[in-house]
Amino acid sequence: MSSPAERNTEPTAPGGKPPGRARRSSFLSDLRIVLVERNFRRLFATRLVSQTGDGLFTAGLGGYVFFNSANFPNPVSGAVAFAVLYLPYSLVGPFAGVFIDRWSRRQILVWSALIRSSFVVLTAGLMASGELGVPLYAGVLAVLGVNRFFLSALSAALPHVVPDGKLVMANSVSPTAGGIMAIIGGLIGLGVHVATGGGRGEYALTLLAAGCCYVVASLVAATIRRDLLGPNHDIGEQRPGRVLDEIGAVTAGLAAGARYLWRRRGPAAALGAIGANRLLYGILFLMSLLLYRNYFYRGAGANAALGHYAVLTIASGIGYAAAALVTPQATRRLAKPAWIALLLIAGAVVVGPLGQTFEQAAFLAIGFCLSLTGQSMAICATTILQEQVEDGYRGRVFSFYDMTFNVTFVLGAVVSAVFMPETGKSQAIIGLVAVGYALAGAGYWLLGRQASGSAASGPGSPWPAAQRSSS
Repeated sequence: MSSPAERNTEPTAPGGKPPGRARRSSFLSDLRIVLVERNFRRLFATRLVSQTGDGLFTAGLGGYVFFNSANFPNPVSGAVAFAVLYLPYSLVGPFAGVFIDRWSRRQILVWSALIRSSFVVLTAGLMASGELGVPLYAGVLAVLGVNRFFLSALSAALPHVVPDGKLVMANSVSPTAGGIMAIIGGLIGLGVHVATGGGRGEYALTLLAAGCCYVVASLVAATIRRDLLGPNHDIGEQRPGRVLDEIGAVTAGLAAGARYLWRRRGPAAALGAIGANRLLYGILFLMSLLLYRNYFYRGAGANAALGHYAVLTIASGIGYAAAALVTPQATRRLAKPAWIALLLIAGAVVVGPLGQTFEQAAFLAIGFCLSLTGQSMAICATTILQEQVEDGYRGRVFSFYDMTFNVTFVLGAVVSAVFMPETGKSQAIIGLVAVGYALAGAGYWLLGRQASGSAASGPGSPWPAAQRSSS
């Protein structure tokens, strides 16, 4: 059963294109098209305000932890920080998906944003006191854990507010615009820190500003009709019962979601590609922090390093935004799996030669290109999941997506920390990352061909279906 918002209101040819006419896509034109949907505008505004807060929060936290004038970060401490902040809630992320498939997603958006703001106040207080240890990490863990719940609900809700034929456009403009707002929020936070010297009081105030954004996001989400965002349940379906029963249902639901995903090669392969990209990106992210703080600007001080790292953030943000311009055009000419494979290969081509120079200009180019390829992959993978996963499983699958996204990122940082020098400069690691991108692209491409071949004698293969839908 689908909601009215999920149905395309104009006749379409295969692949969701209006018959008899072609349309040139751009970020702004796609945005104008999806903004026609009133409820999409509300969900979109909720995302924009919340992710502006995410950018402010990240700037305050990252500056305090990695660009503190009192110490120089080392690979192990950086990897430990990533693990503490991302790994625990990522491992329990799929449990949130079961509830996203059971509870009103609109209520999840409203209450998770409010809960997050209260955790931000606590974290800001710890930061202002000079805390840099377990209590601070616990507060940050709470904020980011609720945020994963919030973002999973946003992704699962999106097909309820746009027609099927506009999902690619919506997935281009919605998360990408949210990411742009996060980058803008982050740059504002970094700019304030550089201008003021980056004291712990300024970092704490940045976190409080993020908390205010979360309160506003909750108020905007409350304007959406409570039952609009799903989940949809069949008539007569048993409703959730007691808490102990729900714990069992969560476990059973996770197992059912895993079996569901295992049988669908398209979504499973898309998650694998995202995981490979994030693992390699985690290595480079840790390397970039060490390079700017301990190699490029070791003698100039933490504030100078932070200011120049903001330039890298801008370059990455431009690449992130460019994905929304490139991906819709590319997926009109290529199947989404083929585009993902090419993006992974492009990562190898960029990282290998440019990374070996260890010049700042080269790393600016790498930041731009990897942000473009990473967000383009995310747009395609998200669309594949939304097109090929039934609504009753969608929350669980997106929670698996979040877990893959974060666990592999942490894994890349943790494994590389064992071999990475304190300055971050390692030609061997750069070479291995480039080879990793090439192998991931080739592996994903071969998996797609095998899936297509094995489905030639029978209908219903998710992979060929995905190719047809984007052609």
